Amino acid sequence: MNFAERMSRLGTESAFEVLAKAQRLEAQGRNVIHLEIGQPDFQTPMNICQAAFQAMKDGYTGYAPAAGLPQLRQAIAQYVTHTRGVEVHPDEVVVTPGAKPIIFFTILALVNAGDEVIYPDPGFPVYESVINFVGGKAIPLALREEVGFRFRIEDLEQAISPRTRLLILNSPQNPTGGVLQLEDLEAIANLAERHNFYILSDEIYSRILYEQTHHSIISLPGMKERTILLDGYSKTYAMTGWRLGYGVAPQLLAQKLEQLTINSNSCTCSFTQIAGIEALTGTQEFVEQMVDEFKQRRDFIVDGLNAIAGIQCVKPTGAFYVFPNVKQLPLNCDALADYLLAEAGVAVLSGSAFGKFGEGYLRLSYANSLENIREALNRIQTAIAQLK
Repeated sequence: MNFAERMSRLGTESAFEVLAKAQRLEAQGRNVIHLEIGQPDFQTPMNICQAAFQAMKDGYTGYAPAAGLPQLRQAIAQYVTHTRGVEVHPDEVVVTPGAKPIIFFTILALVNAGDEVIYPDPGFPVYESVINFVGGKAIPLALREEVGFRFRIEDLEQAISPRTRLLILNSPQNPTGGVLQLEDLEAIANLAERHNFYILSDEIYSRILYEQTHHSIISLPGMKERTILLDGYSKTYAMTGWRLGYGVAPQLLAQKLEQLTINSNSCTCSFTQIAGIEALTGTQEFVEQMVDEFKQRRDFIVDGLNAIAGIQCVKPTGAFYVFPNVKQLPLNCDALADYLLAEAGVAVLSGSAFGKFGEGYLRLSYANSLENIREALNRIQTAIAQLK
C-alpha cells in the first residue's frame, strides 16, 4: 500500500510500544513491573465519577459544542484566572479529548513548511513528531543535567532564527521532572517579545510539584497575547482514560483550534466535560494526597537508584519520573532498557526515545506502589551486577 509522504515523518510514543512488549511477556507467564507508562496508579476520585454518572442520567450523552460546554469553559477560565493570575475569558478556552490535540492543532494552525519550532530535548516525543509531520523544522533545545534538566538561556538564544515561529515549553517536564524557574521564564518572555514568536506552554504536570511553586509564562506581562497554555485532567486527577484536556489561547487562535476540532473529532464527550467541572470545583484533597504519595516514592526511588553502582540520579522537583544517568554502564541506554525488561522483568524507557540529548539516560515512572518500586530496584541492582 502506498501512503502519503507525510506519514514517513510521523513518529510515535515508545512508552506504548514498551508497554505492549511487556504485556506480551506477561501473556507468556513472566512477571513484569511497569515503570514505563506515565499514568497515575490511582483511581479517579469518586466525586468525579459520580458527576459523570449523574450527567449521563441528566441527558449529557449527545454532541457538545466543538469548543466545549459553556459551563466547563467558564470553570476553566475561572481556574486559570485564579491559578495563573491573568484574566481569562471563556472564549479563549478550547476543550479537547485529551491535551494532545492542543499540541497538534497549535502547530497545524501556526507553522508553515520551513518554519522553525524549538522544543525541549529530551522531551515528549509528540512535539518533534508533529513539527516534522506538518513540514516544519524541528530545532532541539538541550535540557542539561547540570542545571537540573533546565535549558541554558544562551542555548535558546543561539537556537532562535528569523524563521522561529514557536517555542515549546514543558514544566514540570517529561521525562526529567525538571522545573523552569521564574527567572528562566522572564528571560524567555524577553526573547519572545524581541524575536516575535509564540509559546506553547505544556503545563500538564503543573499540580504535581514537591519543593517548588509553579510559575507559568502566561502570567508575565504581555505574554498572554503570545502564549498557548496546555493543561488537562489526566495527571492531576488520575483521568488518563477519560480523555479531557484544554488549551487557553488568544481568541483568534482559539477560533482556529475550534475549527480544527470540528474537522477532526467534532467535540469532546459531554458527560466527561460535566465531570471535569466537578474535578476543578470540588474538593482537591485527592490531589494533595496523591502528590504526597508521589513525593515518598520519588525519594525512595532516587535513593535506591543512587545506591546502584554505575547509576547517578538527580532528584526531580516535579511530575512523577526520574531520569537516571547510566553512561557508566557497559550498555547504551537502548540496549540497557531491553536488557532490564528481558532479564529483570522491569519495563523502563530508554532516554534516547525522548531525543538525542536523552542518550545515556533511562526514564522510570514512579507511578507504582512502593512495594513494586522496591522490588524493581532489587531486580535492577541484580541485573546490573551481572552485567559487570
